[in-house]
Amino acid sequence: MLSISLGPIALPVLPLVLMLSVWMAAALARRLAPTELGPSAENMVWGAAGLGLLAARLAHVLLYADAYFATPWSMLDVRDGGWHAAVGWAAAASWLVWRGWRQTVVRRALGLAAVCAGVIWTAGLGTLWLVEGKPAQQQVPDVMLTEFNGTRRLVLSQLIAGKPTVVNLWATWCGPCRAEMPTLAAAQKNAPDVTFVFVNQGEPPATVAAYLQRSGLTLANVWLDPSSSLGPASGSRGLPTTLFFNAKGQRVDAHFGMLNAAALQVQMDRLRRR
Repeated sequence: MLSISLGPIALPVLPLVLMLSVWMAAALARRLAPTELGPSAENMVWGAAGLGLLAARLAHVLLYADAYFATPWSMLDVRDGGWHAAVGWAAAASWLVWRGWRQTVVRRALGLAAVCAGVIWTAGLGTLWLVEGKPAQQQVPDVMLTEFNGTRRLVLSQLIAGKPTVVNLWATWCGPCRAEMPTLAAAQKNAPDVTFVFVNQGEPPATVAAYLQRSGLTLANVWLDPSSSLGPASGSRGLPTTLFFNAKGQRVDAHFGMLNAAALQVQMDRLRRR
């Protein structure tokens, strides 16, 4: 599950699980620490979370330096989901160990808070995998699509065969969809070894045609999903959603929200290696 809906708003699931784990850990640290040190222990947990996120982002950016240095502003665009989880957890744990070593009176509170955060995060991730399977184990959604400006009707799996494939779910009313579309269009033009499939969600052909003409974008492989079935079938209730399939037709990753050029390049490089 990539996102959940709260009325008209769609929120990404994993950041919500992470926020819950940190909040519960901070509350536990405050409760278990001596009364006068409760606020301080809570702040230590929040500090560990901040340091962990910073370390995770920096590690990801450095690991894919070529992509990010080409567009430096994208280093600050954390909406792209680029984090190195292992480095982040290690940095957060190291911070708590150091603070506990310096203030032994809060050591137990910090230790149990760290365990609490780890358990909630692992349980949340495990639940998602139990319900939907790991990304590489997920099948291509069996959703029938209609070719834009054509007569063919095919299921998505028929469009994913033998090449790494990026499937973008979008709509003309979606601001982030429109913002990322030039990046996706450029990637489709410059990366012929990767198939791009643009699946419009729930709009009539005339609306799609008017948008493409107005925007000046030249897109190939545009398909229509009149019933907006692909999003829920992929575990996402919001737009834009982008799915990444390797040449074997396995879904290796997915992203809810806007993609920048660096993040898209990282995902395509990963697809080529899998």
